[in-house]
Amino acid sequence: MNHLSLRKIEIEDLRNLQKISIQTFRETFDEVNTEEDMQKYVDEKLNVNQLQSELENPESEFYFAENNDKILGYLKLNFGNAQTENSGKDGFEIERIYVLKDFIGQKIGNFLFEKSIEIGKKRKMNFVWLGVWEKNERAINFYEKQGFEVFNQHDFVLGNDVQTDLLMKLNF
Repeated sequence: MNHLSLRKIEIEDLRNLQKISIQTFRETFDEVNTEEDMQKYVDEKLNVNQLQSELENPESEFYFAENNDKILGYLKLNFGNAQTENSGKDGFEIERIYVLKDFIGQKIGNFLFEKSIEIGKKRKMNFVWLGVWEKNERAINFYEKQGFEVFNQHDFVLGNDVQTDLLMKLNF
């Protein structure tokens, strides 16, 4: 993919962030979850007010992967107290890496991952961690190929369904 670029998401991008958040989440998980649970999650976690709050948090950063100004995917990083688990000050969380279904397999996930590592290293972090649904084998395989190892697990609530996320970590 030529002309792939990373652009930090600003508040004026809020509607585009919401659109890609909902689309990629549904493309990834619709087939393996109930519509009721999916809709409840979208309504609670991907609404404009929630995303604006996350976007305005100084310890979270969102980025679009773009090709010629077309948004192909996005990334959310959490530092310090914005992390969903307390990992201390020398680590950070990749909370979301999502790529539009039409562009999966074109190395956009790799691009977003590599950029997240660059950002973490520039901030003098020693490791990165993330949570991935235990049934998302494609994502688990991707992260294992990057060198991540499972170190724990936590609950992820999707609607009314309590699921298990594997917590994976990569030291630099």
